[in-house]
Amino acid sequence: MAFFGFGRSGGSDAAVREALGTIVDRYTGQTLAEAKAIREIDMRGAEVGVHLRLGYPAAGYVPALAQEVGERLSAVLGVTRWDVSVDWKIEAHGVQAGLKRLPEVRNIVAVASGKGGVGKSTTAVNLALALHAEGARVGLLDADIYGPSQPQMLGAHEKPQTLDGKHFEPVMAHGLQSMSIGYLIEEDNPMIWRGPMVTSALQQLLNDTRWSDLDYLIVDMPPGTGDIQLTLSQKVPVAGAVIVTTPQDIALLDARKGLKMFEKVNVPVLGVIENMSLHVCSQCGHVEPIFGEGGGERMAQGYGVPFLGGVPLDRRIREQVDGGHPTLVSEPDGEISRRYREMARKLGATLSLRAKDYSSLFPRIVVQND
Repeated sequence: MAFFGFGRSGGSDAAVREALGTIVDRYTGQTLAEAKAIREIDMRGAEVGVHLRLGYPAAGYVPALAQEVGERLSAVLGVTRWDVSVDWKIEAHGVQAGLKRLPEVRNIVAVASGKGGVGKSTTAVNLALALHAEGARVGLLDADIYGPSQPQMLGAHEKPQTLDGKHFEPVMAHGLQSMSIGYLIEEDNPMIWRGPMVTSALQQLLNDTRWSDLDYLIVDMPPGTGDIQLTLSQKVPVAGAVIVTTPQDIALLDARKGLKMFEKVNVPVLGVIENMSLHVCSQCGHVEPIFGEGGGERMAQGYGVPFLGGVPLDRRIREQVDGGHPTLVSEPDGEISRRYREMARKLGATLSLRAKDYSSLFPRIVVQND
């Protein structure tokens, strides 16, 4: 978003900074001063232009933030007009010790669950699309070699192209760069592979795909916490993980195992998403917690990680991904899409507070023989 300023003024730069500095970002919990988000103040007489920069994609938050900034500016003596510009810069964040992040991918985020059947893949694709809708460059890697589902959910079935015979071009779908073993095999062809082959295949899909300038690569992890999942968590440079569960006690038991797995390999858990939180009857509108209430939120509180939000049990979500047009594409302005975008902002904001990776700024030392 472009910034339009007004030059020099008779107003007070310090007064404007003081007025804006105490505004609290609703997603990071930091003040604008703490986040160093006030990038520029440009003044001319009674007019002031303000440029803010956030550390996460926040297209849906800009109107509310700009309104709050305007309210603060209206109270500054001598200011009668203002222009507010908000943009964001998404930095690369630290990964597990001994691993290097991919050059074209700033942050890999794993979406995982301790068991299957909780809607993890549906959540992963909608979360990726929500981050894209908020203004990020996003990729989606389907890491479930045994049961790839993202090609169906994205409505994309073409074979990946290769320009050099060594690397795959990601398949574009709804604005996402995507890759899946499902693009390379027939739909009814079972992958009868042992663990080491699966791990090798996933690393090839990750490293041999020509990802292009991604802010986030969402990895739809296979269900469970076995040898394959642990190996992937140790070999893929992950900036953070999201745990998907339902409110049901049995699902929560397995979700806790998934959370502990990431803790053991020093991958920060960025939050918990509760899927199938409530069921709303399509006929009468009756709301009923079929799988229980508040389990995901209690789990997040118990482990001291953010609760990113909940998604209702809604037939449309299933129908939309089955048809290759997930909710963020089918109903971009609907209530469920609003929930996903809220979760995407919370996810991005939480990650923005983590330690950054500055390795790309260091000079590379090359030794040559004369």
